[in-house]
Amino acid sequence: MDALLTSLTEALYGSFALALLASFAWGVSSILLSPCHLSSIPLVVGYISSQGQEGMKRSYSLSLVFALGILITIGLIGAITASAGRMMGDVGVWGNIIVAGVFFVVGLYLMDVISLSWSGIVPRTSFARGWKGALLLGLIFGIGLGPCTFAFMAPVLGVVFSVSSTDPVRAFSLIAAFGAGHCAVIALAGGAAGTVQKYLNWTEKSKGATYLKRGAGALVVLAGVYYLYTAF
Repeated sequence: MDALLTSLTEALYGSFALALLASFAWGVSSILLSPCHLSSIPLVVGYISSQGQEGMKRSYSLSLVFALGILITIGLIGAITASAGRMMGDVGVWGNIIVAGVFFVVGLYLMDVISLSWSGIVPRTSFARGWKGALLLGLIFGIGLGPCTFAFMAPVLGVVFSVSSTDPVRAFSLIAAFGAGHCAVIALAGGAAGTVQKYLNWTEKSKGATYLKRGAGALVVLAGVYYLYTAF
């Protein structure tokens, strides 16, 4: 594994096409090799399955919006923490606690342990269903992912900083490729839930969808425990 990551880092300094592939691979690795980011998989799967019967296109689009929400928050946190002189993405103890709290609430909701009413805050249909809910979950989840993300992004950022003044197109392309790889895994995972749902012809009340949603909820709660553990 170390040899593979070393090869990816060296490829970032190669030809433009090879560097883009390496940056994309780093984005994929930031999900598959990070315990923090792997917790996003059951969250997005649980969210998709809680929507009821969704087509593949709809499932993939919701997953992509969720992933984009994560990237937006991470980008903002990276800029803010860097300008404040802290390690990029380091939101401290409270950032992890906030994300852990969100995970506990969402996980218990997916497990049908608690019920949530969004009336009085925003209409249920505008929050609990559709891209707005997916985007908001992604924005909140991104709070706790700063350190994990920038640890994998460091090799890409090293190249970006070194070439940004002389080759801004290459710098921007590398960041975009990393983001594409990062989002692709989450989108595929969430879309897989929609694919299975289509072939089994699930509905919101079917046993298959209920078991999947509750199982994902249990994993989300465990992810919350992990975030709480790492906060101290």
